[in-house]
Amino acid sequence: MLTVKRFMCNMLQENCYIVSDETKECVVIDCGAAYQEERGAISHYIKNEGLKPVHLLATHGHLDHNWGNIALYDEFGLKVEARAEDAFLIEHLGKQAREMFGFELGEEEAPVGHYFSEGEAVSFGTHRLQTIHTPGHTPGGCCYYCEEEKQIFTGDTLFRMSIGRTDFEGSSWTQMAESLHLLAKLPADTTIFSGHGPQSTIADELRFNPYMR
Repeated sequence: MLTVKRFMCNMLQENCYIVSDETKECVVIDCGAAYQEERGAISHYIKNEGLKPVHLLATHGHLDHNWGNIALYDEFGLKVEARAEDAFLIEHLGKQAREMFGFELGEEEAPVGHYFSEGEAVSFGTHRLQTIHTPGHTPGGCCYYCEEEKQIFTGDTLFRMSIGRTDFEGSSWTQMAESLHLLAKLPADTTIFSGHGPQSTIADELRFNPYMR
């Protein structure tokens, strides 16, 4: 059984998730922790629960989802893993800070450890997360799906009753529509853990989300 702990991070209220199982191995998904208090809370949870972080996963390359990568690299040696289509974003967080938010990042950028290929999976403990390429919000948008537990981490592809923006560099409404169609095929009782906002289910999104109809 998976334990999912959510941390709401930075001024955009981004969701960072720590996902663990009975072996105490865990993965961190979208560490957007910008402030020392947020980074400290994440570190404290990992240590207090006796967890062993083995993967740092990014659903996409935007700064608000990767702000805390350097902290996890410095403390636990984790290198972020993502899709190569988002290399132009995730390898240039400082540029994003300047051009999208108008400030200097003020710290080093964490190294990238691995770029996923099509259909690749991530293993930790006794569980496995399938990578599902879901471009639209960014070219390298990626969801992480645990088929056994019927849980999916959708980043900024799918929110509760909404979807991610498609007006950024590299965004595509056509690709987003195709990605949503792909997610709609998942079991109806799949729990959605999104990049912002509360959790949902595929059934609820198919019923109430106008973008999923």
